Amino acid sequence: MSPNFTLPARGFQRAIGLGLALAIAGSWLGIHAWGMFIFELTWSNWPLALAVAMVQCWLSVGVFIVCHDAMHGSLVPGYPKINAAIGAVLLALYAGFAWKQLRDAHFDHHKLAGHAGDPDFDENNPGDFARWYATFFRRYFGWRSLVFVHTVVGIYWLVLDIPMAQIVLLYGLPALGSSLQLFYFGTFRPHCHRAGQPFADRHNARSNDFGTLASLATCFHFGYHLEHHHRPDVPWWGLPAAKRAGLGEAEQTAKVPA
Repeated sequence: MSPNFTLPARGFQRAIGLGLALAIAGSWLGIHAWGMFIFELTWSNWPLALAVAMVQCWLSVGVFIVCHDAMHGSLVPGYPKINAAIGAVLLALYAGFAWKQLRDAHFDHHKLAGHAGDPDFDENNPGDFARWYATFFRRYFGWRSLVFVHTVVGIYWLVLDIPMAQIVLLYGLPALGSSLQLFYFGTFRPHCHRAGQPFADRHNARSNDFGTLASLATCFHFGYHLEHHHRPDVPWWGLPAAKRAGLGEAEQTAKVPA
């Protein structure tokens, strides 16, 4: 563990985590409600709708990262039931995901990173983005998610009479786009095999070399991935400091929560 990096006091960490989670999830839900129930898509305002869809895609990534922190207990340290409640609600709203199933799969990823049995890894296509993403999508977007999404779309379209083009642009595309964004910056780039670029240690992960703003814009700092594997107890907003402290430079020997 680097002597140059320490987490803030738990009370302060809880306040920051909950405040940021409220801002991200609240904005995400507010924009979704506005896009479905207030906004009316026309030929003249589609550029605005496209800009909103891009913001919503980024916020969707943020919602998943908040859930990821909840899995590791770093969202509200010391309160596992609160972490589980927030994570379960947001994952269900995100795409009908089951909390325990995704949490267990993520812990398997940490245990088996880059090896057979890692649910986030495609050992048959370790350098092929398209095939790996197809494997990733099949593993996580099962019948539960399909039923949830089709039910929501059916209610919006057939019951509430929201135009399908508006549903696709402001609900469907941000959701799919966020899955691609999460996969590319948070899974594929950190874990893909590259000729002449071996991994630093057993975590089979590397970190993006983006600056802080680019890291936030691409994947809420989840691209600082080796730091995350070394210290899974560090919340997303603490990863830039962890990277500056050199937590990704060498294998850590301290035992931390998975």
